[in-house]
Amino acid sequence: MESSFEIIGYFPGVIGQITTLHAVYYKEHWGLDQSFEAQVSRELSDFITHFDEQKDGLWSAVSGHELAGFIAITGDREHPDDARLRWYIVDPDHHGQGIGRILIARAIDFSRETGYKRIYLWTFQGLDQAQSIYEQNGFTIADERDVEQWGDIIREQQFELFLNPDEL
Repeated sequence: MESSFEIIGYFPGVIGQITTLHAVYYKEHWGLDQSFEAQVSRELSDFITHFDEQKDGLWSAVSGHELAGFIAITGDREHPDDARLRWYIVDPDHHGQGIGRILIARAIDFSRETGYKRIYLWTFQGLDQAQSIYEQNGFTIADERDVEQWGDIIREQQFELFLNPDEL
């Protein structure tokens, strides 16, 4: 499906649309239960409530009035040099349009400009398209472990990207 899209920030209703996109996709493709939807909604609401434009960033890809993709960077309060990449998703109806690549580039650029030294994210094994984009942008696996959550046992993975590796 070809369509045009634009990248914007927050807009009214985005929390619900992001939560719905995640809940439906991960239920249909991975069988995750309602605790996943509740966690996304709770943590995303907290992020928006406490949003700090000096440390946090969010980008919504919209096509018409529809959310086509989303990504956020949250400043890590305990580790001020670290940024966490969160809620990265592209609606399957919009796959193949470059939305995912644009969103991750925006998040990485923001993190560099903000002065973060490292970006990390948590995901789980099997999300091959996302993992490919992470690796193409220099992310590497830093940790893996099996965890029981969201109604299943999953292989959780932490990816990280050092933004100034020569400073390590």
